[in-house]
Amino acid sequence: MKTVLKGNSAVARAVKMVRPKVISAYPITPQTSIIEELADMVATGQLEARFMKVESEHSAMAGCIGAASVGARVFTATSSHGLAFMHEMLHWAAAARLPIVMVNCNRALGPGWNLFADHTDSLSQRDTGWMQIYCASAQEVFDTIVQAYEVSQRTLLPSMVMLDAFFLSHTYEDIDLPEQDVVDRFLSPFELPHRLDLARPTLVSPVTDEDHYMEFRRKIAVAHEHALGEWRNADERWQAMTGRSYGLIEEYQNRDAEIVFVASSTIARTARVAIDDLRVRGIPAGLVRLRVFRPFPAAALRIALAGKKQVIVLDRDCSFGHHGIYHQEIKSALFDAPQAPQVKGVIAGLGGRDVTPEDISEIMLLAWQNRLTEPVTWWDTLPEKEPDSVLIAVQ
Repeated sequence: MKTVLKGNSAVARAVKMVRPKVISAYPITPQTSIIEELADMVATGQLEARFMKVESEHSAMAGCIGAASVGARVFTATSSHGLAFMHEMLHWAAAARLPIVMVNCNRALGPGWNLFADHTDSLSQRDTGWMQIYCASAQEVFDTIVQAYEVSQRTLLPSMVMLDAFFLSHTYEDIDLPEQDVVDRFLSPFELPHRLDLARPTLVSPVTDEDHYMEFRRKIAVAHEHALGEWRNADERWQAMTGRSYGLIEEYQNRDAEIVFVASSTIARTARVAIDDLRVRGIPAGLVRLRVFRPFPAAALRIALAGKKQVIVLDRDCSFGHHGIYHQEIKSALFDAPQAPQVKGVIAGLGGRDVTPEDISEIMLLAWQNRLTEPVTWWDTLPEKEPDSVLIAVQ
């Protein structure tokens, strides 16, 4: 069924069709309308689920962990400082091997207080053991949530699905909603193998000595390696049922490209316009969008970027004291690749600052002309926007 929905509503519709038994959530902008819509669905009987109104994001994830531990399919959503508040519980959910699915609306962390798009909130959680997927459209948001439940069930790993604050969460787009039976047929029957059951008394989270702790962590790492194949399989099955496919990465005009722009989420959609413009100017530019970030698709990226002259990685985040997080990951993946391309990073769009096709074209032109002056990372800042006051002075 064709309809028009904002990104947050696409989330709510997907969750409704997946039919979780428990929703545990605390509101935070720009995620709030997801939870409001789901609460209305539960209150009006459209969704048969337990809606847990908790006092914080930490408690929201704790509620999901408790419900998932008895084998219930669960959901929550958060953003920014809410995700940061969950940090302790994120480790618990992954290490307990619980297939929780959570949506995070990517929003800047303070101070200063900012409600707009920035990826530092979720990328700061990259080492918690959660799978991370970054979406570029409302349609992809819907489809990815359905896929995430299947992959999480098969790997016993939690999934975090990302959409950009306001650029996607509150922007209306046309979307094709499948029939309920399509989602039902796509999702495999599931029973958590280590669920809490009064008929099978189980000891959960005992003190783990040095002879076993590392082995538990290795199993999480192996599950992530296995998950790359599960994401491919889920995407192929979804394509067979709906005609839509996204892959681990997405390529655009990349086959004969010599200079490639790498980005994720909505900026990658904007970049398509810039790539077309550069092609008209005679510059062999291409685009690679990073969709699945954890587990990291290093092999797919090595193939997509093989033989390129330059790779320009755009980060809507920063790892202070180093550089952009995507930039770090791409360089790591290409480190020992034969004839690895030159990789440079650009940090732009922090706190929701607009990144236009003209901005991307300018960045790519500078790189093509070898005029990106910083040796590692170039900050797309404007002198007239520099703060007038210094918040913290270091002597």
